Amino acid sequence: MNLESLYLTVLWPIRWLVELVLVAWHWIFSHVGMDPNSGLTWVLSIVGLVVVVRAALIPVFVRQIKNQRKMLEVAPQIKKIQDKYKGKRDQLSREAMSREMMAFYKESGTNPLSSCLPLIIQIPIFGGLFAVLNNAQNGHDGIGALNPALSHSFGNASLFGFAPLHDSFQSAMNHAGGPVVPVMIVAAIMVALMVASQFYTQLQIMSKNISDETKNSPQFRQQRTLMYFLPFIFLFSGFAFPLGVMFYWLTTNIWTMVQQFLVIRSMPTPGSEAARAREERLAKKREAMIAAGKLQVAEPAVEGGEAVVTRVNTQRQQPVSNKRKKKRR
Repeated sequence: MNLESLYLTVLWPIRWLVELVLVAWHWIFSHVGMDPNSGLTWVLSIVGLVVVVRAALIPVFVRQIKNQRKMLEVAPQIKKIQDKYKGKRDQLSREAMSREMMAFYKESGTNPLSSCLPLIIQIPIFGGLFAVLNNAQNGHDGIGALNPALSHSFGNASLFGFAPLHDSFQSAMNHAGGPVVPVMIVAAIMVALMVASQFYTQLQIMSKNISDETKNSPQFRQQRTLMYFLPFIFLFSGFAFPLGVMFYWLTTNIWTMVQQFLVIRSMPTPGSEAARAREERLAKKREAMIAAGKLQVAEPAVEGGEAVVTRVNTQRQQPVSNKRKKKRR
């Protein structure tokens, strides 16, 4: 068994699930009046696939957030271990530092790799969709729900009537009849949007949701360098991705961007710019409620003490009849 056959065998259950979800969404959109063979119908089916995958990954994302918080809490202890071996470049010292850090991670219940877990889980799905598209492009039937008719429809679907979902920038550029410029333009725009969304998602984490203490650490500088480097991987590799796969990746990037925005806004990292912005919003909201008479501020009982804020009950009290009053007595 060669490497390609092994790869397809490993992806077989993922491809089966991808086909099932893709065909289910295609059936829904077809039955609400959309053209079953339209590229837009298949693109929306890919978007539906993203919704299902990312909704299933929400528990993983919550676990990722909790682990990131733990990593921030234990950052000072990790720095102490690193400072202990600072300047020691011999192999024994490196191994000792590695053992000590791994033991600390195990003891504290943290895992530095868990932040990559959602991305790692999505890689097989990404590969499964690529294999499904590649099969459809070459006229091969699916292995599950994608029957011959649907496979043919998917393989020949075009966006805007001229950009086949199985085409990529590379295939359009090397087309037998000469470069297909419209497809190349659509693919280039998709690659640019993928890179921009990936970069912005990382930027909003690194600039707004990192504490000032962490920003001064060497690990932050390394992560910031990685933030600028990773999007360029998609910049070059994206030109080989079919349009259908790029739609999947762009949609999942947008999901991540919105999800991160909501998390950073509602549950920011303590000591970060986002946390300070949240405190300002809450303070303004509190002032507005006091001005509207919905909150009352009581003077401190002891000089130098804190003022007590109590919420005013603005609900209308229902009148009680004489009969009900007697029953209460």
